[in-house]
Amino acid sequence: MSKDPLLQPYQLKHLTLRNRIMTTSHEPAYPEDGMPKERYAAYHAERAKAGVALAMTAGSAAVSKDSPPVFNNILAYKDEVVPWIRRLTDACHDHGCAVMIQLTHLGRRTGWAKGDWLPSVSSSKHREPAHRAFPKLAEEWDIERIIKDFADAAERMKEGGMDGIELQVYGHLLDQFWSPLTNDLDGPYGGQTLESRLKLPMDVLSAIRKRVGDAFIVGLRYTADEAQEGGISPEEGIEISKRLAASGMVDFLNVIRGRIHTDPAMTDVIPVQGMKNAPHLDFAGEVKKATGMPTFHAAKIPDVATARHAVAAGLLDMVGMTRAHMADPHIVKKIVEGREDDIRPCVGATYCLDRIYQAGEALCMHNAATGRELTMPHEISPAQEKKKVVIVGAGPGGLEAARVAAERGHDVTVFEAQPDPGGQVRLTAQHPRRREMISIIDWRMAQCAARDVEFRFNNWAEAEDVTALNPDVVIVATGGLPNTELFESGHEEDLAVTAWDLISGDVKPGSNVLIYDESGDHPGLMAAEVAANAGARVEVMTPDRVFAPDIMGMNLVPYMRALQDKDTTFTVTRRLLGVTREGNQLKARIGTDYSDFTSEKLYDQVVVNYGTMPMADLYFDLKPLSSNEGAVDHDDLIAGRPQRIMRNSDGRFQLFRIGDAVSARNTHAAIYDALRLVKDI
Repeated sequence: MSKDPLLQPYQLKHLTLRNRIMTTSHEPAYPEDGMPKERYAAYHAERAKAGVALAMTAGSAAVSKDSPPVFNNILAYKDEVVPWIRRLTDACHDHGCAVMIQLTHLGRRTGWAKGDWLPSVSSSKHREPAHRAFPKLAEEWDIERIIKDFADAAERMKEGGMDGIELQVYGHLLDQFWSPLTNDLDGPYGGQTLESRLKLPMDVLSAIRKRVGDAFIVGLRYTADEAQEGGISPEEGIEISKRLAASGMVDFLNVIRGRIHTDPAMTDVIPVQGMKNAPHLDFAGEVKKATGMPTFHAAKIPDVATARHAVAAGLLDMVGMTRAHMADPHIVKKIVEGREDDIRPCVGATYCLDRIYQAGEALCMHNAATGRELTMPHEISPAQEKKKVVIVGAGPGGLEAARVAAERGHDVTVFEAQPDPGGQVRLTAQHPRRREMISIIDWRMAQCAARDVEFRFNNWAEAEDVTALNPDVVIVATGGLPNTELFESGHEEDLAVTAWDLISGDVKPGSNVLIYDESGDHPGLMAAEVAANAGARVEVMTPDRVFAPDIMGMNLVPYMRALQDKDTTFTVTRRLLGVTREGNQLKARIGTDYSDFTSEKLYDQVVVNYGTMPMADLYFDLKPLSSNEGAVDHDDLIAGRPQRIMRNSDGRFQLFRIGDAVSARNTHAAIYDALRLVKDI
């Protein structure tokens, strides 16, 4: 028997959890028509198969029609959800993993122009800043209906084979009632006393217990400290926790600290990269100590050492490693097998949540198989025939190609012009707050080293260098160089520098700096922060109607916090048309897509962030020598099948290019290119 604290079983009521690691409630936005179908089940089953003890699904499943999902959530108010829940639970139970689901009514944290176009309802007369819909103040018949909806949904989940449920009580309706910041009601559910504010959650618990019985497991994920003046204080949160424990209706407490009504508030609850790991762990331990209740918690616990400490120190009974399991679903298996060094690290990029809040699906920045379990493997199978694979470029795409090819058993050589691997990720990691990104590179280098991949650094590969190795497959992952050619202007702005120049330190910031950000991604604001920290007056300009549109709320927060006390302004709907020199300054000609209006303004430095242009000369040199002439069968690529195109019978090797060597995209795209091409080579 292992003595590892993380591998000890835990008895939760009648349920024996095989270890202390869980995935907490989260909605990857994989449902179809509000149902958790095959893709949803495959996602959770992968983690169950690898040893996670408890999968808390959904984040959250909606119990009422006037709680329309803000993104693609499970609809727990529909009877047809039951057989799909049964398939999901069976898929996890087959691997020995317990399964529960989080239920909620969103209250004001949704919009009326969704679903059935019913008004949102809340105990607050004010809209939530993040979702902007003014709610209706709940009437008594709303409250009666919603209590019944919770009980109905809980009964459906029990019928679907779930081991238990969790009520979502932070930022959603139940918390809106019990927080003094969001309860404007009079009467028995009003905000005058703690008892009246707790009445709705207690009534919901009572109705659920009457419906599902005492044996079914019921818990809460709730805020025990709103971390805001006038809200629930730590002392009141402990008192609430004690009352929940004393009620006899609750089997576990899953502790949250903070609020989620704004992007900054949510980022403190769910920290992103550059922020402190496990910031609320000790507070969760205080709740456990005060109540003696089974206590769960998750908030940026990305590594095994922190998780182990949480259990060993008695702070938690079950530790949530949710984003960590998106990066590597096999964490538990690797702990059991003594392979902790092989765990693919979560880098806190929060690409998963960013995509959800862009109405997309959750994907991991550097595990392209997550969410694609039906077509992409988390474990690479060996090839039947060993081949010689040559890769040019050691950025994230090239290294993923090298890793996968080496795991297939191929002989792999990687050319890299720079002295170190990493490409744009290494540049990104120079920013103090984004240092964690380098783990994307370090992990792949370690995986390649363990499989004898040959690296040739400081080596600008030409076609003859590649062909001299007699390759069977060549993958060009040379990336791109910053683009300074302005939109439709037909010429490059030679007087401008690039965001890369400032981030790398190759160019020092001026004193009056224009950051012209046409890409709207991280480099623009990284460069703005570099210039502002150097004391410059900074103007961030974009032709879009919002600035930095590709940086979603949670990742935007650290930039905004860093720039609030600096001399920085943001200008939208303005397009840089050209730059000329005027004395020792630069004159920017500025227009707009909305009219013929133009203006001119002086700066001493103009910085352009406009993506990259492919460095593809080597690819085109090799193209006539290849059997497929660089062509890709998109149907096979999308379906995850091997590439079989033959266009040149005299060709000596297959040739592919990936990542920014094709077009400017992002790290995930480059890694996904590599995985789905190389997994079948």
